[in-house]
This record gives sequence, structure tokens and C-alpha cells, in this order.
Amino acid sequence: MNSTPALFNRILLAALGVILLAAGVLLVLLATVPAVAPWWHHWAAGAWDGVNQAFNSTRFPGRSESWLWIVVAVVLLLLIGLMVAWIAQQGKGRSNLLAADYDPGDVPGDVRIGGGVAEQALKHALEGRPDLAGATVTTYDVKGSPALKVRLMPRQGVAPHLLAAEVSGLLAALETVVGKEMPVLIHIGAGARTRFGRAERVR
Repeated sequence: MNSTPALFNRILLAALGVILLAAGVLLVLLATVPAVAPWWHHWAAGAWDGVNQAFNSTRFPGRSESWLWIVVAVVLLLLIGLMVAWIAQQGKGRSNLLAADYDPGDVPGDVRIGGGVAEQALKHALEGRPDLAGATVTTYDVKGSPALKVRLMPRQGVAPHLLAAEVSGLLAALETVVGKEMPVLIHIGAGARTRFGRAERVR
């Protein structure tokens, strides 16, 4: 429900996994296959000579330094900037506002209900249930409108559809109190404390 770039994250993780896997396979081959070591030494020596030649051919006139170091520094700065921007995108979409409306009464003004109201009310209603190993409630901003995500971790043997129906009743009561309908994602998950597949239900 948030704006975390999940697809981009998966692509980065997949690329990093492939690189680490390739490095691991190379190390195993170097340690176990005698014919790989000479090939690696020959290839590494050729690559190192090519790098040295590139730096030697790009020196500033009359100086021993290469302008390629400036390019390397710029690339590293760009990479750091991209990493900071990527980190800043993680987990975005959380909201502290559940509902907002204008009241034209005796004292006109905006009426705002914080997301903590719903989160605490639902957590209190779900607290102590013997059929739940855990429950979290989070408010998100989805396309400019508040929405709730209720994550439930039922104990083994609990019927997910019955649990979702009961939580839907609690959410309907909350909407009646707040006076506004809102989209809700009910996420029934599996973890270390549960042993069945997850299900998701959107109201």
C-alpha cells in the first residue's frame, strides 16, 4: 500500500544476488579446479594492464595524474546520491491522518482525526484474542486518500475467512464512529508463529 519501489528493489536484490553468486562460484572453482587458476591469473593480468594503460594514456599534460580519477569521483558521487534517494523512497506512504472534513458549525473550522485513533482502537479491540499471535494496524496515504492496513497473524488452526469477517465487523464499527468510509487491506500473514499460507482481503 505504500510507495516503496518494490519492483526496483527486487531488481536490485536480484542483480546483487547474481553478482555474489558469480563471485562465489569463481572462488569455489579457483579452490577446486586446478585449470581455473592459470586462466584467472592470465585474465586478471590482462585486465590490470588494460586499466593501467587507460590511466597512463589519459594523463594531464605535464602531470602524472589521469583525468579518469575525476570521472571515477563523479561516478561515485552520483552513485552515493542515487543510494540516498533510493533509501529515502523506502517505506514512504505512511500517514498520520485518518479523516478530515470542514465543519461549518458555530465555530467553523477543519475537523481532523489522526491515524493513531484507528490504530489504537483496533489494536485494543484485537488485543488479547486467543486466536491471534499478533496484529498491527497502519494508516497509509493512497492517492491522496487515507487507507488502513490491518496485518493479522492468526494461530495455527484458525480459519482465515472467519477472522477476516470478524475484523471487517470491527472496521465497519470504526467507520460508523468516524463517520467516513475508507479503503482497508486486511492482510492475514504467516510467520514464525503461524504455519499456513497468507491471504489478503481488500474491503
